[in-house]
Amino acid sequence: MKIEKLSNTFTENNKKILGKQLENKTAFNDFLKNALDEVNQLQTESESYTKLLALGQVENIHDVTIASEKAKIALQMTLAIRNKVVDAYKEIMRMQV
Repeated sequence: MKIEKLSNTFTENNKKILGKQLENKTAFNDFLKNALDEVNQLQTESESYTKLLALGQVENIHDVTIASEKAKIALQMTLAIRNKVVDAYKEIMRMQV
């Protein structure tokens, strides 16, 4: 049995593992970006409904209220997740190795 063959096998396995990790990282990045884009879209939609309400161009005030509450809840959830991530990071930084 040649040692070169064995080392090539380990190298190929490492490349496969690293490739999967990069795919997962990209998927997480895309997920995070999409979630933040959705929150931003809800905020923009709420702002446009509010402007239309101020101009008197909205027939149903319920639509304005619903859009506003959706944006508010989405932003609160985003901030709660951010705070949990920051707390987890701080906890990790306090750990002694």
